[in-house]
Amino acid sequence: MHLREASASRKKIATIITFLSIPLSGFMTDIYLPSFPSMARNLDVSEQSIQFTLTCFFLSYGFAQLFVGPVADSIGRRKPVMISLVILLLSSLAVTFTHEVAVISLLRIVQGIATAFIVVAKRAYFVDLYDDKERKHYLSFFTIVWSCGPIIAPFLGGFLEEQFGWQSNFYFLAIYAAILFGAELVFGGETIRNYKKFNLKKTSLLYMAMLKNPGFILGILVLGFAYSVVMVFNIAGPFVVEHHFNYSPVIIGYCTLVLGLSWMIGGILSKKFTPAAFAKKIRLVSLIQLVIIGVFIALAGFVDNLVLLIGFAFFIHICSGFLFTNYFTQNMIFFPGNAGIAGGLMGGLLYIITSIGSFAISASGEINTTFDMSLRYLMIAVPLAAVLYFSLRYFKKRELRKHSLKIQP
Repeated sequence: MHLREASASRKKIATIITFLSIPLSGFMTDIYLPSFPSMARNLDVSEQSIQFTLTCFFLSYGFAQLFVGPVADSIGRRKPVMISLVILLLSSLAVTFTHEVAVISLLRIVQGIATAFIVVAKRAYFVDLYDDKERKHYLSFFTIVWSCGPIIAPFLGGFLEEQFGWQSNFYFLAIYAAILFGAELVFGGETIRNYKKFNLKKTSLLYMAMLKNPGFILGILVLGFAYSVVMVFNIAGPFVVEHHFNYSPVIIGYCTLVLGLSWMIGGILSKKFTPAAFAKKIRLVSLIQLVIIGVFIALAGFVDNLVLLIGFAFFIHICSGFLFTNYFTQNMIFFPGNAGIAGGLMGGLLYIITSIGSFAISASGEINTTFDMSLRYLMIAVPLAAVLYFSLRYFKKRELRKHSLKIQP
C-alpha cells in the first residue's frame, strides 16, 4: 500500500515508526562505545583494533549511501528497508558468537551497508510524503530525533556492559531491528512518488551535477567535520575515562549521555533561531566554538580531571550540533526532485569524511589526558571553521548575483 493513499491515522503511525528508525544509525555506532576497553581485553587486541571496527562501519555506511539512493529511487523504499532490518538482526546475533576482531569488523561492514539502506529510505520519507511546508517542519526535527541515538545508546550500553558483558549490546541491536521489522510489516508502506528506472549513465550525470554545486559540497564538508568533532570523544573518550581516570563503563555511559544531550541542545537551538540571519548565526557559533576550545587547551595544561573534560566538551558539542542541524536542513532541500540520490550522496560523503576524521584521531598518537583530548578537538575544529568560512563566502556571492540580476532593467 502507498502511504500517500493511506488514512491519516496510518500515515501518522508510519511517521512515528520512521522517527523511531532514525536513531538506529546512532545506536549502531554508539551503543558499544562504553565496551571498547572491555572488548580490547576480552578479545586480547589493541585499542586501535576495536576503534577500527567503528571505522569499518562508518566507511561501509558512507560508501553504501553513494549507490543506495539510486537503488531506492528505482525499486522503492519499503523492500530494501525490510531486507536490511533482517540483515541487521542476523549480523548482530552473529557478532555475539565470535571472538575474532576481524570477523567483527567484517560484520560491521555488512551492518553499515544495511543501515545505509534504512537511513536513506527514511531520510527520503519526509520528502516523498509531505509537501514543502510540512517537509521543512519534519526535516527540522530530523537531527534532533537522530541525536536520541547518541544520547540513549552509550548510556544503555554502559549499563548492559556492566551487567551482562559487551555481547549484550549486540543482542539489544538484534531486538531493536526485530521490533522495527514487525512495525514496518504491520503499519509501513511505500512512499516513493515516482519510480525512476536505474540508469547508470543518468545517475552518474546527476552525481556530477550535484558535485558541481559548491553550496551542496561545502555543506557536506561542514556536516562531516561537525560530526567528526563529536567523534573525538567517541573514539578516544572511553579509554581515557576508564584507563586514565579509572572509572567504570557505566560512567562512560553517563559521559556520552551528557554529550549526546549537548548535541540535541545544539539542534534545538538551531530550530529556535531559524528566523535569524544564516551567515551571522553560523559565523558567531563557529567563533564561540574556537574560543571555547582555546580556553579548554589553556586550562587542560594545568588541570586534568573528568569534570573539566566533559564540561568543555559539552559546550563544544552544542556548537557542532547547532552547525550540523543548520546545514543538514539546508542541504536536504537542494534537490527535492531527486531526494533519494541527493540524500545518499550527502550521507555517503558525510560518513566517509567522518570515518577519515575518526581514523585521523585514532592515528594521531597517544590520547591519555584531558590536554590530549583538547588538542584533538582543535585538530578537527580548525578545518571545520575554514570550510564554514568558504561556505559563507559562497552564499554571500550567490546572494549578490541574485540581487544584481533583480535590479537589472
